[in-house]
Amino acid sequence: MKKASPSVETLKRAIVISEQIEALQAELAALFGGKATKTKAAKGGKAATPAAPKAAKKKKSKAKRVLSPEARQRIIEAQKRRWAKQRKATSPAK
Repeated sequence: MKKASPSVETLKRAIVISEQIEALQAELAALFGGKATKTKAAKGGKAATPAAPKAAKKKKSKAKRVLSPEARQRIIEAQKRRWAKQRKATSPAK
């Protein structure tokens, strides 16, 4: 059985609902200082969401994390062990 394709009115209503959802997501993101995400339907069309306040857009830069040489060496050795284990598991048996 074939599914009936949606009518033009149904598609228009779906677009309106999608735009309302985006507007609410943007408002929610503005309240909590997060980023609003666009839905798949809105990525192709023009945005109906209001822009978030500039204060919410600014992010504090994080200080770069620094590892001690010993910690870095432990990480390197652990990674080499993981690679060796992977190679051993995928190598053909003799």
